[in-house]
Amino acid sequence: MTDIEKQEIIALVKREVVPAIGCTEPMAVALCVAKASEILEETPQKIDLFLSANVLKNALGVGIPGTGMIGLPIAIALGALIGKSEYGLEVLKDCCPEAVKKGSAYIDEKRINISLKENAPQKLYIEVVCYAGDKTSKAIISKEHTHFVEIKKNDTYILKKEIGVENHDSNDELNLSMRKVFDFAMETPLEEISFILESAEMNKKAAELSFSGNYGHSLGAFFHDTDEHSIIGDGVFSKILAYSSGACDARMVGAMIPVMSNSGSGNQGISATLPIYIYAQEKNKSEEQMIRALMLSNLMVIYIKQSLGRLSALCGCVVAATGSCCGLTWLMGGDYTQVQFAVKNMIANITGIICDGAKPSCALKVATGVSTAILSAMMARNNCSVTSMEGIIDDDVDKCIRNLSRIGSEGMNETDKLILEIMTTK
Repeated sequence: MTDIEKQEIIALVKREVVPAIGCTEPMAVALCVAKASEILEETPQKIDLFLSANVLKNALGVGIPGTGMIGLPIAIALGALIGKSEYGLEVLKDCCPEAVKKGSAYIDEKRINISLKENAPQKLYIEVVCYAGDKTSKAIISKEHTHFVEIKKNDTYILKKEIGVENHDSNDELNLSMRKVFDFAMETPLEEISFILESAEMNKKAAELSFSGNYGHSLGAFFHDTDEHSIIGDGVFSKILAYSSGACDARMVGAMIPVMSNSGSGNQGISATLPIYIYAQEKNKSEEQMIRALMLSNLMVIYIKQSLGRLSALCGCVVAATGSCCGLTWLMGGDYTQVQFAVKNMIANITGIICDGAKPSCALKVATGVSTAILSAMMARNNCSVTSMEGIIDDDVDKCIRNLSRIGSEGMNETDKLILEIMTTK
C-alpha cells in the first residue's frame, strides 16, 4: 500500500467517523433546513420538505435532543430558528428551552409541510424549500447526510451538482478490500491513526450517562445492574452489552450528548467502537492494540457501507457488529485468516435483520449485533467458520460482503416499502 493510499484512507475515515447529536436522519433534515434558512437570510414563513422513504422511516420515532419531543417537526422548526449549518450533524447543539418553546409555536402555526419524494434519486434524499414574502430558497442533501448537491436563492444557483442514481457497485477511487482494510489497520504508523481512540471515549460517555437515568428501554442499565448478573454474569460479555446498548438508549431518546457516528449512523459508530474499547480495557490490552482494533472495526464498517449504501432495509447493526467482530477477533489473538472467518460467521448469522426506523428499541438490535460479534469472534479464533457450502457464504470473503450488500440494497427493496407502509398506516 502506497503512502498516498494510506493518506486517502485516513481522510476517508475522518470524513465518515464524525460527532453527531441525536439520530442522523432528523439531524440531516435539520441541517438542510438550517442551510436553506441561512440562504433566505430570515426565518422562513413556510417550509416545504420532500424526503425519501428511508429518511422518513428513520425520523418518525426518534427523540430530538434537548426537546423532549419525538419526530421531524421539532427538528425542522429548530433547524429554521436556531440551526447552524457550520455545525454539521451537531446542527442543533445550541438548543435551549426557549428555542423549544418557539419551535413548538412554529409547528402549531402549521408552517411546515412534509411530503414523500416519489422516485427519489437516492435512498438518502432531503429537499427543502423555504419561503418568506416573495423570496425563496432551496437546499438538497443527497446520498450522504451532510452532502449538499443543490443550493438556490430565488432563481440563482449557489451550488449545483449532479445527483446521479443509486449506485452500490463501487468502493470509490480507493478500491477497498478486506485485505487492504486489515493491512492498513495493522501497518499504518500509530500516530497517524490514534485519532480513532476519541470515537470510543466519546461513545463511552453516552453509555455512562444512560446508566444514571431512565433512557429509552433502559437496556444498558438492565445489563449494568448487578441484580441481573446471576444470569449473564459480571464479566466482559455483560459489560459490552451494557455499554453498547446503553449508549444507544441515550441517543435514541434524544439525550443532549454527542456520539461518534460511522457512515452517517450513531448506532453504527457505537457498535463499531464500544465492544472493542470495553474488551481491550477488561483484558488489559495495550493502547496500540486498542487503536488498531478500533481502526480495523471502523474501516471495515466503512468498506461494507460503501457497497451497501447509507440507508436500506438492512439494519446497520449487522454491518457495525461485523466490524466489531473483526476487531474483537484480532484482540483475541486472531490473524487475518481468522478475521475472515469472523466476517463469514457474522454474515451467515444475522444477515436479514430489518431496519424499521430509528427508535428506542434499536438498543435491542445493537445488543443482538454485538453479542453475535462476540460469539462469532470466539468461533473464528478457534478456526471455526461457516463454509461456502452453506447459504450465502463464499470462499472469497469480499464476495461474502458483496452478497450481504446485494441482499440489503437490492433484495430487500420490497421489504423496505412494506416496512414504511406498515409504519405510516398504524
